[in-house]
Amino acid sequence: MLRAINLTKRYDGKDLALDHVTFEVREGEIFCLLGANGAGKTTTINLFLNLIEPTSGQALVDGIDVAQEPLRTRPLVAYVSENVMLYGSMTARQNLRFFSRLGGTYALHGNGSGPEAGLDALLRRVGLQERAFSQNVGRFSKGMRQKLGIAIAIAKRSPVLILDEPTSGLDPKAAADFIQTLEELRGEGKTILMSTHDIFRARQIADSVGIMKDGHLVTTLDRQGLETADLNDLYLGLMAG
Repeated sequence: MLRAINLTKRYDGKDLALDHVTFEVREGEIFCLLGANGAGKTTTINLFLNLIEPTSGQALVDGIDVAQEPLRTRPLVAYVSENVMLYGSMTARQNLRFFSRLGGTYALHGNGSGPEAGLDALLRRVGLQERAFSQNVGRFSKGMRQKLGIAIAIAKRSPVLILDEPTSGLDPKAAADFIQTLEELRGEGKTILMSTHDIFRARQIADSVGIMKDGHLVTTLDRQGLETADLNDLYLGLMAG
């Protein structure tokens, strides 16, 4: 569902941010990108989102080249950033309703009692407390904002979910809730690409992990490799090497 083929990005024709990165994320899999700041994780994500264009190589979504046909790939991908941008003066329910209408999926979220009940069901699913449904988002903690962000992403009904440092700054309970939601989405067949600094969560949830350094994908481990390797020691060794 997601493929990077020799993805390369140079800024201003000089600074090499990404150097011939290749990997694949299949349907129903979670692929985690680990790496320090500046390793190339966000650049990789931005290429799949068509926020920037590659210098060379391809970012493919369901076999479609993102740079060549962005209008075809955009409905296939939902995105959750590290800092979810929401309307602080609107409630959680109003934000979810607005973004669902913007994405053309509002009418799809009825459950027999109309779309509003469907939106509330989505908010419950991601673990947002019911009293928060009618609270202004400006008063939300980061964990609450992330939960609302993933509800908005689920509402888009896209087969691919891309997340950039989604557990950064979350307390252990909020991070655990977030990971549980991702596990449920994987079980539904979603293709998930996630960048993270959280080695523990990556090992816990990922089907594959790619470690990035200075724009290179220096190693990739599948599930079997994650079960036999000490990911923390491997990561620290590669960063020091």
